[in-house]
Amino acid sequence: MARRGRPSSPAPTPPPPPDNDDILSEILLRLAPAPSSLPRASLVCKRWRRLVTDPAFLRRFRARHRRGAPLLGFFTDGKRVRGVLFTPTLEPPDRLPRGCFSFQPADEWRILSCRHGLVLLIHSEQLQVLVWDPVTGDQRRIAVPPGLLTREGMMVIDGAVLRATGDVHGGTDTQSSTFQVVLLCSELEFSRAFACVYSSENGVWSDPLSISYPPMFVTNIPSALVGSSLYWYLIGDSAAILEFDLDRQRLALIDMPYGYEMPFNFCLIPADGGVLGFLCVSNHDVYLWKRTTDGGGAAVWVLDRTIELNNLLPLSSHEALKIHGFAEDGKVLLIGTTDCIFTIQLESMKFARFSIHLASLNSSICHPFSSVYTSGMGLGDEQENELLLDTSH
Repeated sequence: MARRGRPSSPAPTPPPPPDNDDILSEILLRLAPAPSSLPRASLVCKRWRRLVTDPAFLRRFRARHRRGAPLLGFFTDGKRVRGVLFTPTLEPPDRLPRGCFSFQPADEWRILSCRHGLVLLIHSEQLQVLVWDPVTGDQRRIAVPPGLLTREGMMVIDGAVLRATGDVHGGTDTQSSTFQVVLLCSELEFSRAFACVYSSENGVWSDPLSISYPPMFVTNIPSALVGSSLYWYLIGDSAAILEFDLDRQRLALIDMPYGYEMPFNFCLIPADGGVLGFLCVSNHDVYLWKRTTDGGGAAVWVLDRTIELNNLLPLSSHEALKIHGFAEDGKVLLIGTTDCIFTIQLESMKFARFSIHLASLNSSICHPFSSVYTSGMGLGDEQENELLLDTSH
């Protein structure tokens, strides 16, 4: 005789969402910072939509996730098209429309830096810099400090933008967080550099610092931020790395790793352990060096790891590779061939391949853009509708 099976117990009923809006908001704040997260949540019910479209909630959401913001794409200066071009890198439903971050001024602006959700541009003729938040649309124009303009034969050669430490780590929910702009200038002989810092908190430039070195110039390779120091690559008859310690307000020169005195296919990055790293591509191999200390406390370069791209990427044997950029927050390397760019996450070794805009092919430098995308929430605009359509699949 067949045994009767025990009647199955009913599936547990999930608890209802909290009645208190403050508690529910705290829960919704912990959603992943992917662009589709809030549009999906807004479709649950009118109450959730009201909460996630509240401007105060959106400011808190951006501040909370700013440190772990996803890589939305990268910016390039258009050589055939006037303006700044944005290329999205995420997959649907998080992929943003190509034209969502449009910046096409009437004048010529050049990108200097892209970091912490901000873009720094410079207008060399107007002697102004522009700090732009593509997500919020906020822009701040700042005049180049007069202390540098009065020096004969001075020119701005590079710069960097960064948020205050508390803002990067989600320590504020204010509408407009503070930031700093660093300008690096040089005399025409390229034997002396000057650096000064602008603080949005007080609207004042610091007094310029200077350092002398053998004739060298700063390349267009973007700076690296490691701890409280910015680093640029100098090249001339020899090569070195220029360090600007923001906390100590000090400029210093650092030697390159042995055998890499004049590399071109490389970038400076934050390495594991909070130290300066140096990433170089030779043929189809990536070499990652980091600057550490030996047993006697002296600073030395050591080869940390080697990545064989032939075993990772679908490459032909004759295909040339070029480093286009590095996203510091997510440790994502942008490396390109003649018709596409690969993004490689150095910890997981996951990669993605995507084609790039024709006008971007002429730009060797890409500026990765990581941010928490909340634009369009509750406004019914084209960007939001596209995201909502994507989430319906």
